[in-house]
Amino acid sequence: MKELISYIAQSLVDNPSQVTVSEVEGNQTTVLELKVAKEDLGKVIGKQGRTAQAMRTILSAVSSKVKKRTVLEIIE
Repeated sequence: MKELISYIAQSLVDNPSQVTVSEVEGNQTTVLELKVAKEDLGKVIGKQGRTAQAMRTILSAVSSKVKKRTVLEIIE
């Protein structure tokens, strides 16, 4: 899942080398923290958060397949 979010984010931004995804695992939930360059933040979030919501929807579908809860956080 970490690789999936990284691939999507790198496809969206102008500086793909600055995309980092870190994974924080808990007992029931895994949190993926996405960091991008400051000037690319708007591209990852999208208009009215639609791009970010689409990424969360894809992540939710993939994580339900493996019966695990995963949350995406976009860090400034």
